[in-house]
Amino acid sequence: MRIGPHELSSNLFLSPLAGYTNLPMRLTVRELGGLGWATTDLVNARSLLERNRIALQLVATSPEDRPLAIQLFGSVPEEMRDAAVVCQELGVQAVDINMGCPVRKVVNIGGGSAMMTELDKTARLVRGMIAAVKIPVTAKMRLGWDDDNLTAPDLARVLEDVGVAAIFVHGRTRAQGFSGTVNLAGIRAVVAAVKSIPVIGNGDITTPEAAKHMRDETGCAGVSIGRGAFYDPWIFRRTEQYLRTGELGPEPDFAERVRVLRRHFERHCEFYGEAQGAKLFRKVAPWYAKRFGPAKPFKQRMITITSRADFEAAVAEYVAWRAQFCDEQGNLLPKFQPAPMMATFMRPEGERDAAERDAIPVPKGPVEVW
Repeated sequence: MRIGPHELSSNLFLSPLAGYTNLPMRLTVRELGGLGWATTDLVNARSLLERNRIALQLVATSPEDRPLAIQLFGSVPEEMRDAAVVCQELGVQAVDINMGCPVRKVVNIGGGSAMMTELDKTARLVRGMIAAVKIPVTAKMRLGWDDDNLTAPDLARVLEDVGVAAIFVHGRTRAQGFSGTVNLAGIRAVVAAVKSIPVIGNGDITTPEAAKHMRDETGCAGVSIGRGAFYDPWIFRRTEQYLRTGELGPEPDFAERVRVLRRHFERHCEFYGEAQGAKLFRKVAPWYAKRFGPAKPFKQRMITITSRADFEAAVAEYVAWRAQFCDEQGNLLPKFQPAPMMATFMRPEGERDAAERDAIPVPKGPVEVW
C-alpha cells in the first residue's frame, strides 16, 4: 500500500501511545520486522514551535526509524500549519493530526476528539496544513464523540476532499475511552465513506488472527497496533507472515524474549541516559513479563531498578528463579505456560467477561484515562 508517494513494506502500523512509542520502542519493533509505518507520540504543536525540550525529545528520530510520521495536536490553525512545516524540516515522511485523543487536557483546547464535532472548522485547519507542506498529511480519529454522534464517516469524506492522504480510525468513541469492544461496523462505515485514500483500522489487535479479522470484516487497507505491540513486540513480523501466507509462525522462545528485552533496555539508556532510562523502563519491563510464565518476582524487582547493573542483576535473579518451573531443556512445563491472548471481539458472546479480565490493560501514564 501507499501513503502519498511512499510505498510501504507492509500494511501494518505502530499506533502512537503517549509515553510509550518513543524512539527506543520504535527501533526495537522495527528491528524485529514486519512493521510498515510508525508514528511518534502526540506532540503539542505550540510546544514544538517553541522548541520545548520534551517536544523535541518526542520527535527525536534516526535514519533507521523510517518511514515515520509526527503526530500533532492543537486547534489553532496557524500553530498547526507552522508546526507541520517544522515536521517537514525535520525530515519525516508525513504529518499526522490527532483527532482521536479523548484526554481532557487535549480536548479542552479544541484538539483530539473535539475536532470531530466541528467539521467545517476542522476542514479549514487541515486545508491550511496541507497547503503549507509537500509531505503527506494524515489524520487519526475515533468513530465519534459518543454513540449518538458517530461523525467519523462524514469527517473522513471532508478530509479526503481537502487532500488528506490517509485516515486512521480507532473503532471506539471518545465516550468509550478504551472500554468495551471495538466496533468493526463503525470502521467499515469509514472505509465505505471515502473514494480512494487508505483507511487503517485500529483497536483490540493483540494477535495476527485479530488483525486479519479486522481487515476481512471492515475492508480496511491496513491495521494499526498499539497496546498489542507492547504485549508482543513480534506481532508485526508474525502478522505480516500470517496475512501473506495464512500460516502462523512460532512465537519467540524465552531466550529471544530476554535478548530483545535487553536490547530495548539498552536503547532506553542510550537515549535517556542510564538513570532516567532505567527509571522509565520500569513501566516497560512488565509487558515483556506477560509472556514469561510465572514472573511476579521479576515484576517486583524491575520496578526498583536505577542502573544497568540493577537491570542485569534483576534478569539474572529471575532466570535462576524461573528454572524451577522448567524442564531439563529450559522450557516451561505445560501447567505454567501463559494463556493465549485473543482480542475480545473475536470471542463468543458468552466468553466476553473472561476475555475482558485477560485483556491488555491501558498502560499507566499519560494515556491512562483514554
